[in-house]
Amino acid sequence: MTASVSFTSNPEVQALLSCLDGQRRHILGILDGLDQEALRRPVLPSGWNCLGLVQHLALDVERFWFRAVCAGDAAVVEALDDIDDAWRVGPDVPHTEVLDRYRAEAGLSNAAVAAADPDATLAWWPHHLFGEPHLHTVRDVLLHVITETACHAGHLDAARELVDGRRWMVLT
Repeated sequence: MTASVSFTSNPEVQALLSCLDGQRRHILGILDGLDQEALRRPVLPSGWNCLGLVQHLALDVERFWFRAVCAGDAAVVEALDDIDDAWRVGPDVPHTEVLDRYRAEAGLSNAAVAAADPDATLAWWPHHLFGEPHLHTVRDVLLHVITETACHAGHLDAARELVDGRRWMVLT
């Protein structure tokens, strides 16, 4: 799924990235075998679909939290104004492009986090979105993204079962 997290010498960061990578694998694994039509099928009355959720994870979660907030990448921060609604994937955008973007953003996130001290303060904070910071360190962001990704993995578990009955984990 993503680049190995062993390129960081910090055992805490390595453990947290390993946990996050497990959730990322779950995101892609639960979608494995769905065709483009099924990935785009709305599964809730709000109209969201699996592909839109993956694009949200790539842009609003991975890219936003790690490359903008943690690393302060000016190009990423500037590009944030160009995103209207990451949950909507245009009909002309191939599903493989969205899935590949998620994998690529996860790799870029791993590199940004591996280069940082978990106690480092955040490079940028979106006051216009969230007001005063509620996260303060790279560690805080890592824990937030692990939680958000795990939550969305659960959403995709339910969506997949609604689409074709497949379940990621079955207790016997």
